[in-house]
Amino acid sequence: MKPKLIATLALFVLAAVSLSACAGLPFTGGSSWKEEVLLHDGRTLIVERSIIRRGRHEIGQPPPVGEQTIRFKLPQSRKTVRWTSAYDDDLGGSDFNLLAVHVLNDTPYIIAEPDLCLSYNKWGRPNPPYVIFRHDGAAWQRIPIEQLPAEFKTFNVVMALPKRYTKIMAREGRVSAEKVRELNRIIEENNPHLRTILREPLPDGRCLPLPSSPKAPIPITPDISAK
Repeated sequence: MKPKLIATLALFVLAAVSLSACAGLPFTGGSSWKEEVLLHDGRTLIVERSIIRRGRHEIGQPPPVGEQTIRFKLPQSRKTVRWTSAYDDDLGGSDFNLLAVHVLNDTPYIIAEPDLCLSYNKWGRPNPPYVIFRHDGAAWQRIPIEQLPAEFKTFNVVMALPKRYTKIMAREGRVSAEKVRELNRIIEENNPHLRTILREPLPDGRCLPLPSSPKAPIPITPDISAK
């Protein structure tokens, strides 16, 4: 093969890899594992988690979590439920950090936190800073915190997903409820609103108000899928 042709093919392959990385294909940093999620009544729910790393990041730093999905079976009906926080071009990453999965009377709930100020503004600057979803049997619906059952008090999934955590969890395959608590200890110490589920607004909220508008923006319909 001629040297010029070899060089052309090499450039083509590099371009294809770069485009695929931008598109967030699994080989850009996909990971998956299972977590034991301790529910309010003492039962344990096995949650399958997967992430894809993509989006804006500093040179030399790994990409953020650009997309994440969880899947689990309800304790009574054994119906499989899925929740996905997809990549958002405007944010340059995923909308949310997952904080908790709870179930009451076979109805699942998701508690998430907007990731960084752009997402916080997009979702209407909630205070306490949680976005809460309840599955109505067909799809996830956002609900106000007043509709979150009082039985739910704890955050029960691994809340921070630095690459060093996800590599270990993917290698081990399954994270115990005790390990979840251990991994969350540092983030709980530095974030009072993540120690227990708050029901009252924080005095300072999160992020400065948008300079162009004194009011919080209208929440945007989420890109959430469910089965």
